[in-house]
Amino acid sequence: MRILFVGDVVGSPGRDMIETYLPKLKQKYLPSITIVNGENAAHGKGITEKIYRRFLELGANVVTLGNHAWDKKDIFDFIDDAKQMVRPANYPEGVPGKGIVYFTCDNQEVAVINLQGRTFMPPIDCPFKKADELIEEAKKRASVIFVDFHAEATSEKQALGWYLDGKVTAVVGTHTHVQTADNRILTNGTAYISDVGMTGPYDGILGMEREAVIKRFLTNLPVRFEVTEGRQQLSAVVIDVDRKTGKAKKIDRILINDDYPFFE
Repeated sequence: MRILFVGDVVGSPGRDMIETYLPKLKQKYLPSITIVNGENAAHGKGITEKIYRRFLELGANVVTLGNHAWDKKDIFDFIDDAKQMVRPANYPEGVPGKGIVYFTCDNQEVAVINLQGRTFMPPIDCPFKKADELIEEAKKRASVIFVDFHAEATSEKQALGWYLDGKVTAVVGTHTHVQTADNRILTNGTAYISDVGMTGPYDGILGMEREAVIKRFLTNLPVRFEVTEGRQQLSAVVIDVDRKTGKAKKIDRILINDDYPFFE
């Protein structure tokens, strides 16, 4: 079994890269399941129903979210009906949406869990305890369990990776928008990377216009961040899995930009 995961899609540049390259990536790697993090897909913050449905049309099977999930008001109108969308599971009880979804591929269910970190992030429920709870539930249905951990601190991401090593198939980090080079299979068979990276502008700062971000650092005054235009990039990982045991066999990074062109 093979899992393709595409990191944070940022604004229209990120959506353009999904339009261009997601079908090509699926043709090249032939994944059993394709997962896209879409929490920044609408103007850099949030997601709309139209964008969610377009990702599905282009070949995504599951769309994960993060701390910007709620930034577009219409999310509350469709999230409960979006069967292939998963938001951070460790939000308090009563929050709309769901923190785990199941997708059937190759006559086998795959569980996809979304969690959000707490270090330098809003103080929500414990992702470690919520992971234990959801994994216990998921193992009744699936041997392959994928976790998108949307978090700021690499230490928290590594801690969850090691905590879940051998319990899940993969723990991949999102949120910080810079692809890390620490992809590996942990001791007990869990694929791990601290951050998959961003799909969107290549020449901005985390996808935003450079001038505004630099002004914020120089002055510490409030500024309006806008998604920048220009060159684009796509960041992803592809994970090979033993479908019987649920353990990962290999995790490779994918980076597409002007310096690393895509070869079919």
